[in-house]
Amino acid sequence: MTKPKVLISDKMDPNAAKIFEERGCDVDVITGETPEQLIARIGEYDGLAIRSSTKVTKEVLDAATNLKVIGRAGIGVDNVDIPCASSKGVVVMNTPFGNSITTAEHAIAMMFALARQIPEANARTQAGEWPKNAFMGVEVTGKTLGLIGAGNIGSIVASRALGLKMKVVAYDPFLTEERAVELGVEKAELDSLLARADFITLHVPMTDQTRNILSAENLAKTKKGVRIINCARGGLVDEAALREMLESGHVAGAALDVFAEEPAKDNVLFGAPNFICTPHLGASTNEAQVNVALQVAEQIADYLVNGGVTNALNMPSLSAEEAPKLRPYMGLAEKLGSLVGQLAHGNLTEISIERSGAAADLNGKPIEAAVLAGFMKAYSDSVNMVNAPYLAKERGLDVRSIRREHEGVYHTLLRVTVSTSQGPRSVAGTLFGDAAPRLVEIFGIGIEADLDGHMLYIVNEDAPGFIGRVGTLLGENGINIGTFHLGRRDAGGEAVLLLSLDSPLSKDLIDKACALPGVRTVMPLAF
Repeated sequence: MTKPKVLISDKMDPNAAKIFEERGCDVDVITGETPEQLIARIGEYDGLAIRSSTKVTKEVLDAATNLKVIGRAGIGVDNVDIPCASSKGVVVMNTPFGNSITTAEHAIAMMFALARQIPEANARTQAGEWPKNAFMGVEVTGKTLGLIGAGNIGSIVASRALGLKMKVVAYDPFLTEERAVELGVEKAELDSLLARADFITLHVPMTDQTRNILSAENLAKTKKGVRIINCARGGLVDEAALREMLESGHVAGAALDVFAEEPAKDNVLFGAPNFICTPHLGASTNEAQVNVALQVAEQIADYLVNGGVTNALNMPSLSAEEAPKLRPYMGLAEKLGSLVGQLAHGNLTEISIERSGAAADLNGKPIEAAVLAGFMKAYSDSVNMVNAPYLAKERGLDVRSIRREHEGVYHTLLRVTVSTSQGPRSVAGTLFGDAAPRLVEIFGIGIEADLDGHMLYIVNEDAPGFIGRVGTLLGENGINIGTFHLGRRDAGGEAVLLLSLDSPLSKDLIDKACALPGVRTVMPLAF
């Protein structure tokens, strides 16, 4: 049998090549090639192992006639055209957990640097000064660390902070009381955390829910003298507002490893008092680079030799026999999970996935994973159908799968229900023609709709003229409506409007929609 052939096109630890060889693959290590050279070479390889330098474009994929898997040693896959890879049947994998300790340690290092003003003290001392009386630091012992995000990296930071005898309060919609006790942290709402924390460190992905989570408004809610650390993603902090807070002294110091625009050759925060920064070094340690290189080699080799799938971004774990029948259900499941994840907020402790009618006879694990993948995308930018169950478990989310063999109104039905502090919230969907996913119920209100592209969800009082006002508002602002779906509990009661739009709404337009008479909720959605 011919051995699978793998190309390592970016610099990696030499042991990665050894792993490929030990597991039955032929491997070439050829780095630093131009795109044209890679295009000329890629056709002979079954697997491609990369870091951030290699750009896997459509042109590269068009030439990769034998390619079966791409493995990224690290988290980010912005350098891979994933839709094109998917269309060509190429699996794309990453290693989302290989640099967690390194990133967590960098956040702790930044916290100490802020607490003792180390960078400025170092610079002035080496400049020939002896500014012993110019710096007065603070101890971290006994201080309160506010943790925004208590997932994989956040939980490591919590552990280190507790070892430093700090008190840790954490805000994370998926953090249950049981998991908080296990971590040794206090679960808190965001406003409470902002008011109490002496240090705040962020460990969340960049999503619509987390963008500018430390906005000007939220920064104003912080305790005077707070110190802020961000080693997660650029754009989580309003940089201009943070500059103002540093200059006023409300924020005593800030340390950023990431920026809204990178590389950050020029930034509004540069030169601000008590501001320190690093050029996105969170994953830059020898150990992390070794870990991700070894992990990606193991994953690619396992897939090519044994068919195993780990940390795939565009492929569920499915047998060849199950795949054709399950894929439509998985598409529906992911959309329902995404919908409830975008709409349900607060203390999310439990999610149940109910399969009725024809769906009850199917393998529930891929469907469950698809729901969780859609659900967790609002809170994690490295989620996929393989690691979504792990991420849910890590946050203490109780996942329940329910089979109901009887048929109801629909011959097949999936229902996703989350338990929130306001009570259960559920959405349901079916397949038309056993292929086309369709929403049929949202929070107890019957409504049939496709879930696709940019959408707008509005809850309003059922009253004459409301639909016209919404249509006029969107039309006057150049927003074209693709489809229009309505549902209500009772005449004159609560109604739901679900629109598909040709383009997303600006914040200003969302605010105008919120101000319409009778509106209770306005939420932009994306699928």
